[in-house]
Amino acid sequence: MNRIRLVFIILSIAMFISSTYELIEWGTTLLVGESAEAFLGTQGYVWDTQSDMLFALIGSAAAILILSRFHDRAMKMHGAVP
Repeated sequence: MNRIRLVFIILSIAMFISSTYELIEWGTTLLVGESAEAFLGTQGYVWDTQSDMLFALIGSAAAILILSRFHDRAMKMHGAVP
């Protein structure tokens, strides 16, 4: 598999998990019937959902950049990569 495609898939999975979590939070506030600020503790920060997803993207991209070389080296050392 092309390395660029692999990075795209990994980042897409991280964003999917983050957005699913945000939708669960939203659904829970609808079910509970309280205001979002009371339930989530956002303290009136209107960009809370977007910043959470941005930080998930930044964290996953940083993990790929920092850890991919170590992972590839460990796979070669154990003979898992041809």
